[in-house]
Amino acid sequence: MTEKFRKNVGVVVFNRQKKVLLCARNDTPGFEWQFPQGGINDDEDFITAAYRELKEETALSSVKLVGKIEKGIKYRFPPEVLFRFRKAGNMNVGQEQFWVLFYFYGEDSEINFCSFPEEIEFKAYEWADIHEAPKRIVSFKKEVYKIVADTFAPIIASYQE
Repeated sequence: MTEKFRKNVGVVVFNRQKKVLLCARNDTPGFEWQFPQGGINDDEDFITAAYRELKEETALSSVKLVGKIEKGIKYRFPPEVLFRFRKAGNMNVGQEQFWVLFYFYGEDSEINFCSFPEEIEFKAYEWADIHEAPKRIVSFKKEVYKIVADTFAPIIASYQE
């Protein structure tokens, strides 16, 4: 039997100060930081999914596509996450993530975690250097975040409005 990885999109958003948006998960105690992300529907490509997920999770729409990682990066769920998903009927062993880099030209007041109140993903946000993200993500995603940071950091650093 082949192992199944859920198709997923990760979204890195950076602002005028060249800082990236980190969001704290709402479903965990304390502050577990990550980039917005979510599943790719069967009828959409990963860029379309990135716009949709970002809008659903943060309400942001004042963004411009400036980069992407088209080759999926896979990671496995740790046993405790796998157990939770199995109980819910999810048979995926991990995720295959495709990544998008957006420039945010709006104002922070646009961020609204309650735009879809039935599914509030995040409870807080902050703007940070992209190299902070791999240090602050849960351990099983660290390698993916390092690849993403190393790929997108030069694009962010050289970006001109």
